[in-house]
Amino acid sequence: MKEFFRYDTDENRQSLLRRARKVALTAIQRYDLAWEHIQFIQLSDTITYKIETNVTNHNYLLRIHSDRLTQDEIRSELQLLQTLNKGNTLLVPEGVASDDGSYVLEVETEAGYRCPYVTMMRWVEGEPAGREFTDTCVYNMGELIGRLHNATGSFKPPANFARPKWGADQFRRKLTRLSQYYSCFLSDEAWMMYQEAAEKVLTELHAIPENDQVYGLIHADLHTGNMVFVDDQPFLIDFGRCGYGYYLYDIAGTMLGLWPKHRWMLIQGYERIRKLEANYVRQLECFFCDDHDRELLPSCL
Repeated sequence: MKEFFRYDTDENRQSLLRRARKVALTAIQRYDLAWEHIQFIQLSDTITYKIETNVTNHNYLLRIHSDRLTQDEIRSELQLLQTLNKGNTLLVPEGVASDDGSYVLEVETEAGYRCPYVTMMRWVEGEPAGREFTDTCVYNMGELIGRLHNATGSFKPPANFARPKWGADQFRRKLTRLSQYYSCFLSDEAWMMYQEAAEKVLTELHAIPENDQVYGLIHADLHTGNMVFVDDQPFLIDFGRCGYGYYLYDIAGTMLGLWPKHRWMLIQGYERIRKLEANYVRQLECFFCDDHDRELLPSCL
């Protein structure tokens, strides 16, 4: 049985997108939606489409999942988002049940390929990041991340809750994988320096305790492209990588998309909601390297 997600060549990518559109159109029929348009968004860990209806501000996000996550992991993401939306401090995407009450569908595809999982989410309205942020907007981002971490910190996972872990072990696995491809963009000398720096990061990561103040459920992909904005108010989207990790990982992910003058303002906003440890600056530098390494991988695989 062939993997549904195969796009190592342009021909396979085009074939994948044709299969995906058929899967998306099949899946839509299993939801009670008066949809009018389907618009391809992107191909990454998932294939995503915007589903537009004839009702103002009632649009949806359809996701076709790769096999990187199990059905239990996908279902757990939706359970977390449902809980976050029940509070009064966050508005995040939320799963939509199909006609038979299922939140994670397994949809038939072409013969010889594995059937992918499909989920439908409520669309969070707002404009993507495409401008220089104001001081107020950056401060609000910090507050938003603080509210997220307070909310996930009080979340009580159900019995079968399963999400990935993003920490030292995951970093080492990525480094091992990267060693197979570093020649695509690094010389041997540069790769040796990279490894030395990575070992320093790992040493620091192992020294950070996994207590409730610094470690818990995080977004894990919190760059500014995974926020949408209504004026200067940000909203979080795309929790597909959410899992267990250090809260500083999320903060670093957002900081990478900000000018230096705004990074301190983000921290100020965050600390109005949730205080950081006294030595957070040194630890935060580790997550700048960790997040950058994750971005390198797709470009060489």
